[in-house]
Amino acid sequence: MQNFNRLDIADARILIAKARDRAEAIGVPMCIAITDESGNLIAFERMDGGKVTSTTIAIDKSFTASAAKKATHEYGASSQPGAPAYGIASAIGGRLLVVGGGLPVIVDGQVVGGIGVSSGTPAQDQDVAQAGIDGWLAAR
Repeated sequence: MQNFNRLDIADARILIAKARDRAEAIGVPMCIAITDESGNLIAFERMDGGKVTSTTIAIDKSFTASAAKKATHEYGASSQPGAPAYGIASAIGGRLLVVGGGLPVIVDGQVVGGIGVSSGTPAQDQDVAQAGIDGWLAAR
C-alpha cells in the first residue's frame, strides 16, 4: 500500500487566488488550472479576458507538471531536435506541453499537484504560476 498527499479544493482555491493576484498585477488575464498529483483537474478559472484557446493549454500544462512531475519549461530544451526527449510533445495524445507555465506543486520533496497558467507569454505564465505556489506556501 502506498501513502501520498494531494492538493484538495481548498488548496486549489488558494493557488488560483494567488496566481490571479499576480496576473492582475501584471495586467494579463489568465487561464489557471490546478491538478492533483496524478494530473486530474481539481479546479480551473478563466479570468475575464483570458484567451479561450488557453483553457486547454492551462489544463494540459498543469497535467504535465503534476503527472510527469516536471516543470513544462524544463521539457522545452530537452524536446528540441537532437535532444534526448525530442518528440515528447506528441506523447499521450499531445497533452504533454513543453512551454513555460506549468509547475509541479511540491511539499516535503513530494509532488502533490500542479498549476498550469496560459494566456501570456511563457515567461508571464511561469511567473504567475510561481506566484500561485509561493502564495499558497506562505498561506500554509
